[in-house]
Amino acid sequence: MSYVMNIRLVSLLSVVASTAFAQPALTVYNQGFAVVRERVPLDLKAGENAFTFAGATAMLEADSVVLRDPAGKVALRVLEQSYRADVMSQGVLLALNEGRAIDFLVRDQNAKEYTVSGKVIRSGYAPGGEQSAPIIEVDGKLRFSLPGEPLFPTLPGDGVLKPTLTWKIGVAQPAKLEAELAYITGGLSWQSAYNLVAPEKGNQLDVVGWVTVNNQSGKVFENAAVKLMAGDVNKIAPKAARGGGPVRMEMMAMASMDAAVTEKAFDEFHLYTLPRAVTLRDRETKQVEFMRATGVTAPVIYVFDGASNYGTYRGGMMRDPGFGTQGNTKVWVMREFKNSEENKLGLPLPKGRLRFYRRDDADGRIEFTGESELDHTAKNEMIRVKTGDAFDVVGERIRTNFNGNNRQDFAEEDFEIKVRNRKAEPVTVRIVEHLYRWNNWRIVQQSDEFTKKDAQTIEFNVTVPPDTQKTVTYRVRYEWK
Repeated sequence: MSYVMNIRLVSLLSVVASTAFAQPALTVYNQGFAVVRERVPLDLKAGENAFTFAGATAMLEADSVVLRDPAGKVALRVLEQSYRADVMSQGVLLALNEGRAIDFLVRDQNAKEYTVSGKVIRSGYAPGGEQSAPIIEVDGKLRFSLPGEPLFPTLPGDGVLKPTLTWKIGVAQPAKLEAELAYITGGLSWQSAYNLVAPEKGNQLDVVGWVTVNNQSGKVFENAAVKLMAGDVNKIAPKAARGGGPVRMEMMAMASMDAAVTEKAFDEFHLYTLPRAVTLRDRETKQVEFMRATGVTAPVIYVFDGASNYGTYRGGMMRDPGFGTQGNTKVWVMREFKNSEENKLGLPLPKGRLRFYRRDDADGRIEFTGESELDHTAKNEMIRVKTGDAFDVVGERIRTNFNGNNRQDFAEEDFEIKVRNRKAEPVTVRIVEHLYRWNNWRIVQQSDEFTKKDAQTIEFNVTVPPDTQKTVTYRVRYEWK
């Protein structure tokens, strides 16, 4: 390779390295905030230096700002910092001209233009608060609206067009460096969503996971490296965000089939890194596919919990005989699957919405069949979510007997649970019963075997043939002593 080619190659690599070095970086949390990191070129003389950075977000937490030399060679001291987010707008300029007369451009019905002079009594602008109607004095009369388009004098000397950080920086020796600016900001958030598609019959699912990044921060991030932090990070709730405007939505395609979101455990959370740099415009929502799985086994489960509306143990004796009638008639439809490699998954899944679809064999189109919320789910954990209520499977629960009063040291209670299956195929239903009256109980009579799920819950697992009814009965005895 020639000397000239070597020089050109080194120059090219230097340009690439410089570009990567200057690339902004974001770590977005699913609690509505982000950490922003940018490179700021500084040319400092010995002593005190004034520097302005016009490019921060409109929701920056000013006391979170860190300005440092990433190489650790220059000891920067930020002697003073100011942050201004009151960027120039019609409301701000009206506020700056309160008490003064300005011109207003008026167009009549023939599109002829002329000016009207009016004194700004009240601008109506309230930074971060609810706006009110402006008050303008025209010809000695007050009006609660603008008489036309305001024509302002030149921009004030201290006006800013973008949210701006101003520093006074002290250094002992002259230095020229690329400093790292890092801060926490509101207005950036992300969430995940999962689309699960099943055939018309069967329990196999195809799963596609999306992440959606939403930028309402007031700043455009060009060609940014983006990471997404999943987990419940302890963060003091921010003040109410500014009102949103129109949101632009964009689907981001993958650069190639080999480019994939990478994941790793980080502290007590999980960190997902997007495979390519993205541009996030202000008020834009951007989406990227982050996982795909085929052949996930997720059987449909029918659950009848006839006492779900009230049937939980409350820590004391419940002797009231009127407490114990049916509270729910619906049979829940649920999906259950394990987040494991053996089940074609095995990736820590951030919380988000699960949408279920089934493919109609008649025309090959998919139909929406329910949705639920997924919490943060670690690898190898079981997922069980409700997708809706059964149409053709009906539950009924009645109490057939109660023997107990305040003078007895026990109570006995009998229940009859009926499950009717109007489908053309058999179904298996989990009948959940809550033993809520006292913590000292035993089943003294039963029609079917049950499983004790916890200290106050039992479960009958019954199969109901097509177009038939299954009846389960049991008697529970509570000992008060």
